[in-house]
Amino acid sequence: MAVAEPKAASLRDLSGAAQLEILFLTQTYPRFPEDVNGPFIRDLAQGLVRGGDRVTVLTPHAAGVPQGWDDEGVKVESFRYAPVRAEVLGYGRSLQADETVKLGAKVAAPFYALGARRALSRALRAKRWDLVHAHWIVPNGVVASGVAGRVPLAIGLHGSDVFMAEKKAFRPLARRALARAGLLTGCSPELVDRVRALGFPAAASRVIPYGVDIATFRPSKAVDSESGSRVRWRHKLAIPLAAPMALSVGRMATKKGFQVLLEGLDELFARAPDSHLVLAGGGDRLEEFKARAEPWRQRVHFPGAVLRDELPSLFRAADAFVLPAVHDRKGNVDGLPNVILEAMASGLAVVASEISGIPLAVVEGETGHLVPEGKVEPLVQTLGDLLASPERRRLLGRNGRRRAEADLTWDAVAARYRRAYAWLLAGGQRNDDDVPGPSSAL
Repeated sequence: MAVAEPKAASLRDLSGAAQLEILFLTQTYPRFPEDVNGPFIRDLAQGLVRGGDRVTVLTPHAAGVPQGWDDEGVKVESFRYAPVRAEVLGYGRSLQADETVKLGAKVAAPFYALGARRALSRALRAKRWDLVHAHWIVPNGVVASGVAGRVPLAIGLHGSDVFMAEKKAFRPLARRALARAGLLTGCSPELVDRVRALGFPAAASRVIPYGVDIATFRPSKAVDSESGSRVRWRHKLAIPLAAPMALSVGRMATKKGFQVLLEGLDELFARAPDSHLVLAGGGDRLEEFKARAEPWRQRVHFPGAVLRDELPSLFRAADAFVLPAVHDRKGNVDGLPNVILEAMASGLAVVASEISGIPLAVVEGETGHLVPEGKVEPLVQTLGDLLASPERRRLLGRNGRRRAEADLTWDAVAARYRRAYAWLLAGGQRNDDDVPGPSSAL
């Protein structure tokens, strides 16, 4: 692997308060405060800014996205690559059910690559940067690897990009990008291992989980239960205030695993007779999932896509959280879904599949329960028993909140990224306390 030679000015002591100039390249960044697309990119950037660094984000233009804006200290610039009607990449629009690339995205991809390359080249000429962090190896790691020159390059993995990088058509491009990068970051050991298999050293890899805003996502208080979000959401969904409510949030795509949960509704409601299930989110399989749940339409609720400003109150209306994530038939899988961290910060016990980055956050028997991937019976038995046990739910929820406060704030996560950046800029010399490679979880 050819690691970029650090600039002389970057060989200073970066373990203290030295300010870094960081350039992000991403295809997804929240287009408005309530947007649920790419909040982890914004939260990481803002965490780095709070830590004293300066971050500029290059993101593709889309309808309603301004040319540039200041996002709580993060400088965001959008770049054009096609007429507005043909801007169909990024912001969760590129894949059909997260499994296949949409035709429009295939057509737009070369134009996106050209637009991103031009934007990155302009930014690199305009000022001096300490490093470029390209989020999603495909397409942005590939683009950045051909433009960054002598500026140190980090590549961030988030989920579907790994699935794309493994495809035969993209594998040579991904390997070329890895050969240029000096640091690989990912929110899941599996994602990092899969990309390392394409040719990248463990010593230059870091597994760093996402973080969560513990002030925004918080446990329910008395006011929520008596007159606030709990009452409002349950009234809106026609769920009795005292009924146990399980919540799941995510795109209606195969890898979220909702189809597994829907298959076991009879058993679930037999174990928790008064309970209700809320599946919040939009997506390509929404109507199919609604049809599957039709026999239980009084107990299974689909509120559709919920904007980010409404999510905290929806979490506070629930009693437990479930996400039965799976690998889809083509191997695509999530890294570490933000909603799991948000549920933990909200004081909810979590039931989730034991795959990818989920075990970095959910500790079996302590903050929730981990179940085998794709297995209906263990999933519905575990969730049903939890819904029937309020004391158990409260204990696991309290533990989850404490874990979020101690280890998973965005400031703590940004500090780990900062140490990884310092390692890169010091030429790969060990000067941070993270263990290299996929074992560096928490």
